[in-house]
Amino acid sequence: MKIYDVAIIGAGITGTAIARELSKYKLKTLLIDKEVDIAFGGATKANTGIIHAGYDDPPGSNRAKYCPKGNSLWPKLAKELEIPFKQTSSFVVVFNEEDVKELENLLERGRKNGVPRLEIIHDKKRLAQMEPHLSPRAVAALWAPTAGIISPYEAAIALAENARENGVEIFLETRVERVKVENGEVKGVETSRGFIPAKVVVNAAGLYADEISRTAGVDYFTIHPRKGEYHIYDKRLGHLARRPLFPTPTPISKGIVVTPTVEGNLLIGPNARDISDKEDTSTTREGLDEVMRGAAKLIPGIEKYRRLIIRNFAGLRAEPSTRDFIVEAYDDPRGFINVAGIRSPGLTSAPAIAQAVAEMIAEKELLKLQKKEKFNPYRKAIPRVVEMPPSEANKLIKEKPEYGHIICRCEHVSEGEVIEAIRRGAKTIDGIKFRTRAGMGRCQGGFCTYYVLKILARELGVPEEKVTKRGKGSELFPYKIKELVRRDENAS
Repeated sequence: MKIYDVAIIGAGITGTAIARELSKYKLKTLLIDKEVDIAFGGATKANTGIIHAGYDDPPGSNRAKYCPKGNSLWPKLAKELEIPFKQTSSFVVVFNEEDVKELENLLERGRKNGVPRLEIIHDKKRLAQMEPHLSPRAVAALWAPTAGIISPYEAAIALAENARENGVEIFLETRVERVKVENGEVKGVETSRGFIPAKVVVNAAGLYADEISRTAGVDYFTIHPRKGEYHIYDKRLGHLARRPLFPTPTPISKGIVVTPTVEGNLLIGPNARDISDKEDTSTTREGLDEVMRGAAKLIPGIEKYRRLIIRNFAGLRAEPSTRDFIVEAYDDPRGFINVAGIRSPGLTSAPAIAQAVAEMIAEKELLKLQKKEKFNPYRKAIPRVVEMPPSEANKLIKEKPEYGHIICRCEHVSEGEVIEAIRRGAKTIDGIKFRTRAGMGRCQGGFCTYYVLKILARELGVPEEKVTKRGKGSELFPYKIKELVRRDENAS
């Protein structure tokens, strides 16, 4: 049986960042996730996609430690891995003079955290020039030039692809049941696929990190889900915000945000509701109305564009009882590392947390870290015909005609892009969606879903009725009409 040096539990943004970081070293590393694809569970698939500056995290906390550092790492990382990313800056907006004091507090906190170039803009004319659709009631804003926006699920997929290119193995549809510990040392993980030996286990299991940690004997914290609901608008409204617009934060949330996405849509949300069910991603009329009211304070009149909402969704944040990230290695059990409670700004912090995990492995002498001579930091994104200059697109289509067959009209996704996504590991409708954006446009898959399904069936060599949306139990066409007719005939 193969013995791994490191087993990482969880293929969200944190787990994939750790996998990519450890792929720089001569280690046998394994990334494990219970879902059918990368970034299919937890917060990574459904969050605001903001790279935060780091001004609102309590000085001295792990969040304050990792967020500004992660922020500084993302531009280079996004360039190396060709991840959609824009350094847009952000605003925290206040609507009366009394609240300017709160901006001053955030400014001071940001400076203590090492956030560069923060500025309070107390000039309504300048605010209007920078954000033409911002409420005229706004009197001031904290401007954070280092903030940005990113596609979180595309980032996780890119990190995983690059990690795999550099030798990391990935086991999907593999549920970790417990961490095996003997005589105070980690021996590996018991999974739905059997026992997997590993010298070091990194717990990046998101909402379930407390349960995994408990099996290793570390049980001083709990994690509860905090639901956030969102509206996403058609790209025709993408111009309403040039950067993420925040209200003043509350003790439990950064507030309801209005932000552009890297793809050009407008996103509003989230609210913050503490719930008990770690799988409940349902939306509610009450919650979505709350999101709309919060957004209307920043962008007046946004309510009249309800007909341009193309999707509602909800995400769950992993809120720890400690109210801070838990990033620590233990002497007992030796070889166990918790990366738990990674709530906002977890997306921003992921590259810095990944570096910290490598440092802990070295400092605790859990493994000998030797850099690879041939580590490849680069990953090429799937070519998008719609984004290419005509001469490049024509050349590609001449070489590979499938790139000239557009199967998603809203996002202009070609058959060639879908085939490439399958080659890279997509096995489901949502796997294609996350990698190519087929189904993310105005019609939400009304036109392209069946074309994607047919391509998946053909390329994977399976019947069409076996193709799923996001894994077992989500088949789009469970039966063929002929089978149903036969059943009726037999029943009669």
